[in-house]
Amino acid sequence: MPHPQAVRNKDPVALHFDGGDVLASCFSPDQSHADGFIPVTFSHIETFDRMLGFLKNPAVVTAEINVNLVALTVMGLISRLWGLSYPRAVVFDEVYYGQFVSLYMKRIFFVDDSGPPFGHMLLALGGYLGGFDGNFLWNRIGAEYSTNVPVWSLRLLPALAGALYVPLAYQILVELQFSHCAALGAALLILLENSLITQSRFMLLESILIFFILLAVLSYLKFYNLQRHSFSSGSWWFWLLLTGVACSCAVGVKYMGLFTYMLLLAIAGLHFWQMIGDQNLSNVSLICHFLARGLALVIIPVAMYLSFFYVHLTLLYRSGPHDQIMTSAFQASLEGGLARITQGQPLEVAYGSQITLRNVLGKPMQCWLHSHTNTYPIRYENGRGSSHQQQVTCYPFKDVNNWWIVKDPGMQQLVVSNPPRPVRHGHIVQLVHGITTRYLNTHDVAAPLSPHSQEVSCYIDYNISMPAQNLWRVEIVNRESDTDVWKTILSEVRFVHVNTSAVLKLSGASLPEWGYRQLEVVGEKLSKGYHQSMVWNVEEHRYGKSQEQKEREAELHSPTQMDISKNLSFMAKFTELQWKILTLKNEDTEHKYSSSALDWITMDTNIAYWLHPTSGAQIHLLGNIVTWASANIAAVVYMCLSLWYLIRRRRKIYDIPEDKWQLWVSAGGICVGGWAVNYLPFFLMEKTLFLYHYLPALTFQILLIPIVLQHLSDHLCRSLLLKSMFSALIVAWFSSVYRVYCTFSPVTYGEPSLSVAELKELRWKDSWNILIRKQ
Repeated sequence: MPHPQAVRNKDPVALHFDGGDVLASCFSPDQSHADGFIPVTFSHIETFDRMLGFLKNPAVVTAEINVNLVALTVMGLISRLWGLSYPRAVVFDEVYYGQFVSLYMKRIFFVDDSGPPFGHMLLALGGYLGGFDGNFLWNRIGAEYSTNVPVWSLRLLPALAGALYVPLAYQILVELQFSHCAALGAALLILLENSLITQSRFMLLESILIFFILLAVLSYLKFYNLQRHSFSSGSWWFWLLLTGVACSCAVGVKYMGLFTYMLLLAIAGLHFWQMIGDQNLSNVSLICHFLARGLALVIIPVAMYLSFFYVHLTLLYRSGPHDQIMTSAFQASLEGGLARITQGQPLEVAYGSQITLRNVLGKPMQCWLHSHTNTYPIRYENGRGSSHQQQVTCYPFKDVNNWWIVKDPGMQQLVVSNPPRPVRHGHIVQLVHGITTRYLNTHDVAAPLSPHSQEVSCYIDYNISMPAQNLWRVEIVNRESDTDVWKTILSEVRFVHVNTSAVLKLSGASLPEWGYRQLEVVGEKLSKGYHQSMVWNVEEHRYGKSQEQKEREAELHSPTQMDISKNLSFMAKFTELQWKILTLKNEDTEHKYSSSALDWITMDTNIAYWLHPTSGAQIHLLGNIVTWASANIAAVVYMCLSLWYLIRRRRKIYDIPEDKWQLWVSAGGICVGGWAVNYLPFFLMEKTLFLYHYLPALTFQILLIPIVLQHLSDHLCRSLLLKSMFSALIVAWFSSVYRVYCTFSPVTYGEPSLSVAELKELRWKDSWNILIRKQ
């Protein structure tokens, strides 16, 4: 029993019991005593009471649910996912992206000049989740999918992205401080936009691009509205980091995402400039804010962009048809193909090495330095004479006549000594054609197709006054020092003619019939700069062992023997692949459904995506014409009102409160700015353009419509009657939007099939190409 005095004075109560050590574990070590007595205060007893009370009552979690947001998300999912597997046939650009999905499934390397690999990887992820094995021939729009193609899974991620930017539009307007009614209007306009629905229901990239663009905008707005929390808030960091992540994903899907990324960087820079003028922020705080933004908006996006390529190159480790445009070093890093030939071959080129020389330029096609027994004609078609020496060309196929032997001018042997004597930068060599044993030569004779350059030949001694000039200086272009050794695949070299200082160069011109249409090789006078057409690298390489010609010819016909492997670093592979993506240009041909940027604003064009083989069912990329017209009007009204306000403010006349003016400017910076940066650059692009290129810009323009409507209602409709009339007009206008959506739904979803008369009724513009079968 406790001592009465202890209780009365509220001193610690001494309780004694055999299990004192157990209770002692509930308190700090200094409260337990070795004699088994534990001091217990009344605060401890109150703590136990609270614990018991918690156990007696159920745990309750309270959550706020935005019903608008949930309803919009559900409607977006229904509109995009309904009947997603229909049609079970290749739809328009699915024939293009499907090829890359198949290559991902088979781990075969490819290069797509349309942009970075992240979007392709997302499409491939859908195929992987659906169990796609990559076996389908993507060769024709409208081709029926075989049973092994998981159509629903392949189209799922674009459809989910298209569904989610309906609630994203709602939240963006809320974060811009506009009413929930305006936000709901923006989301519904996105929901009922036929072109956005069509583009998101197939294995295409635009819906994924728009999703990440809108996510980046929303994340930045949420971050900006949390400025007062600064570094102390987890939400502040989350939204800032998510902005950078979303921007990098948008750029990783298509380079068009770079436009919005630049816009957000400019807005962030402007906001930080305003922070600099805030006297309440210390210098240290400003530096921390700058570093945080630099980390989240620059460093992390760059790191993520690199990671997309890292995953891409890790997945695609097998050789394929596209790797031929890459350098020999890149090709050798892939499994199969060139790697099967070159893996492990000698690294250092030595005197006596047998080599093939590939031109680094790879244009108009990859080719190797080549010679054959045929000679240049004595006189060309234009009357000019030639040396009548053995032809030297660049041949676009593997051939035994591509082999050359590196010879020391001071020695006669054509085999590698033991130990090998490596060739270094600046060394003088002779190049002996392996099959004909004639020396690579050039002299002051005009080349057949490039008269300002020298002819390159293999020297034939005709006992005339034309001595051999067959000495070449090896210059390693990508050397680290002047003593670098000439290396197989890795070294990029120029051959400078000792007598004339001409450089061995691929002119790219195709020789006439006498040259078998092979590519011309010339001697170009040395200049300070250099072009890739003057640069060569050793692709196949072996150490020659046979001095006798017949044995050497048999050696040249046999496979190379290898002992050293060569692997490129990730950054070397990334740099090369990135350069190829940026510089590789397919021949742009006029497409039936291509259009100009001016056609997009008024939707004077459309794209027929799919036509049923027997019925009139078809799918078109066509927008909701009421929404498109309204978006254009909203942009014009916004710019006119902004100009009016600016002029009036210059005259010290303030028509709207300052906070509303700042809101109006911020909304315009996002919506009008987003439209401008995603639309105007297309006027400078020399590429085939399609209507779907306008969809990111259109999305921003649609967001502007409810912003302008709310502004007109709040500030220009001053009487109750005007507000009521304006509201009625908005209801009538929105009803027309819904009516147009329903009218064009059959060509948005591809069903139901329409009759010829019904299809003709949908041709609202003569420029629209609605497909009508001949009866």
